[in-house]
Amino acid sequence: MGHALAVRSVNKLVIEINPFSNPLLLWAILGTILLQLAVVYIPLLRSFFGTHPLSLFELGVCFGCSLLIFSWIEGEKLFVRWFRSKI
Repeated sequence: MGHALAVRSVNKLVIEINPFSNPLLLWAILGTILLQLAVVYIPLLRSFFGTHPLSLFELGVCFGCSLLIFSWIEGEKLFVRWFRSKI
């Protein structure tokens, strides 16, 4: 979901874009997160999909990976800006 947020624009940072300019994307991200949590934490869905509850550490790893990808993309945008300003 971090990737989806970061690639909304090729050259603008996330903080430079109106967060509500694409409400469908926000709903899609929220829905995806809720569905993923439902598959992991609702017993009926958990048994159907064969998942198990994640520990707090495992959730942190998932969040950290998403944050890492988000940060990488935003860093690329900053690097391209810096590089273009040097030319």
